[in-house]
Amino acid sequence: MTVPLVVMGVAGCGKSSLGRALAQALACPLIEGDDFHTEASRDKMRRGVPLDDADREGWLDRLAAEMRRHPQGAVLTCSALKRKYRGRLREALPGLRFVYLRIDEPLARERVAARAAEHLFPPSLVPSQFAALESPEGEPGVLSLDARLPLPSLAAGALGWLQEPRA
Repeated sequence: MTVPLVVMGVAGCGKSSLGRALAQALACPLIEGDDFHTEASRDKMRRGVPLDDADREGWLDRLAAEMRRHPQGAVLTCSALKRKYRGRLREALPGLRFVYLRIDEPLARERVAARAAEHLFPPSLVPSQFAALESPEGEPGVLSLDARLPLPSLAAGALGWLQEPRA
């Protein structure tokens, strides 16, 4: 199955875990969005400073370019918090689909706090993610899933959705 797919949501929602599971099931590459941040952006996050639109512009371009390198399909993990970010990716990748992992702020903060201390993203930045989030629910090509579900259920739901004919 050829599919350009983004697994999206705020920090702590489980993008990386679901992205890995889907990439494996679809036999396509996994692109971890965090790997494409500039060193300046990484430094800002480590210091607890939220990224802004300017920080994300080049990042989104790099992600789109990396996705285009895989015409057979790839799974990208990317917060894609704002509609304009998703629009930018859609412009670069026609047919792009999104799996949105919904989570509430207390659980996201708990999950981020439980990560290894050397992780790029500190718990103090979780509120900024929710402040920036523009829900993709209702946009075309978006599946919304409850991030509290077990990983096998999330993967099964996403894979079933990907096999459905597009409207």
